[in-house]
Amino acid sequence: MSDFDVVVLGGGPGGYASALYAASAGLTVALVEKEKVGGTCLHRGCIPAKALLHAAEVFRTVSHAGAHGVRLPEGVEPEPDWPAANSRKAGIVNQLHKGLSGLLKRRKVTVVNGWGRLTADGAVAVDGQNLRGRAVIVCAGSAPRAIPGMEVDGVRVVTSDHSTNSEADRLPERVAVIGGGVIGVEFASVYTDLKVDTTLLEALPHGVLPIGPDRDVADVLARSLEKRGTTIHAETRVGTLEQTSNGVVVPFETPRGSDKIEVDQVLVSIGRRPVTEDIGAAEAGVRIDQRGFVEVDTATMQTSRPGVYAIGDCVGTPGLAHVAYAEAMVAVDHILGENPPPVDYAKVPWVVYTHPEVAWTGMTEAEARAAGHDVEVHKHAMAGNGRAMILGETDGLVKVVAARGGPILGFHLVGPWASELLHEGYLAVNWEALPSDVGRLVHAHPSLAEAIGETMITFSGRSLHG
Repeated sequence: MSDFDVVVLGGGPGGYASALYAASAGLTVALVEKEKVGGTCLHRGCIPAKALLHAAEVFRTVSHAGAHGVRLPEGVEPEPDWPAANSRKAGIVNQLHKGLSGLLKRRKVTVVNGWGRLTADGAVAVDGQNLRGRAVIVCAGSAPRAIPGMEVDGVRVVTSDHSTNSEADRLPERVAVIGGGVIGVEFASVYTDLKVDTTLLEALPHGVLPIGPDRDVADVLARSLEKRGTTIHAETRVGTLEQTSNGVVVPFETPRGSDKIEVDQVLVSIGRRPVTEDIGAAEAGVRIDQRGFVEVDTATMQTSRPGVYAIGDCVGTPGLAHVAYAEAMVAVDHILGENPPPVDYAKVPWVVYTHPEVAWTGMTEAEARAAGHDVEVHKHAMAGNGRAMILGETDGLVKVVAARGGPILGFHLVGPWASELLHEGYLAVNWEALPSDVGRLVHAHPSLAEAIGETMITFSGRSLHG
């Protein structure tokens, strides 16, 4: 039996954030992880996926170098180097893993390798060893969902876990991406830009990001993908996949009728499920809902068992690493006897790292109207923005949703570096700022952020360039 102030079950973003934050507050911490610390985000998700998206961006930029005054040798066409892209990605992941491991060691976090399970007496059992803490934080994480008829073999039928850890020496020539959510569209963007024949199949209306951002910004991404070569089918039901000597046949039905395509690889990206089936929840008296998520009081992140907390992908809140970080702080602060403000899930920042990037926070226009707000909306296109023109990236839009005469309710944008531009809007939404508050602030020229200022100014009935 080993005693700690806090035992953390799982070493992904929620787990290592809990451990680091608790240790920085002077608590003794044990972190249990069956694989490498960093979890899906570092090793199979956020970081490697964005490294591949950046490789696609560089390839796209080089392919259009002539338009920027950079001449390639006569007859030379750039080609994707998939092994090199994956090697660079692996180097970034390894460097971050090494840094994270070193930071945990410097904070004196005890890392225990193995599968941990909650016990009836409130401890965590790991390979015959019992770790007891005055508090336990469950960070069990998630795994890709699968559906019958699309059995994953890791070669021809894959999930995002396989796509971010590919050891193939070349890209597939034809890919079907099943699912038009965040993961699906990010990989569709990568494959399309690297000249892979890409088909995106989505069950819901609107084939691209059917849930999440305002429709106006999602439609900009959809048009961009189609213009670059992605074939998009919405309201599509995919049938049982058929393996052939040449690849995989994907049958599907749309409102226009039945069809099928043959591809080299199918990427199944229909969401993720919580990994809570073998964490000892029942023995410990921790309630799990019908979907497999740990039930928590989001004001404290405490489960049905006092002293046991749960955060991150396993609790059914937005499956984002930065949300898990925020939940970790709430849980640890509550363990310390403080009264932390809970995470406002309706206003967290969301980013999709496609080309162009999509980002948002707060309500869509449709959500604001459905909630009964008297809504005022203004939009500003990136087409006339000087910095966007210099970059050669003018597909973009800023959209602000506000209560008439009142605060900003939602902030949505699509375009170059939307991921970095989002946070001004995030602060405005969370501080319930008025559009005039932001419109009076000075935005540098030339900058992409000018489009935000210009959009806010239009709420006054006046404008500069718009």
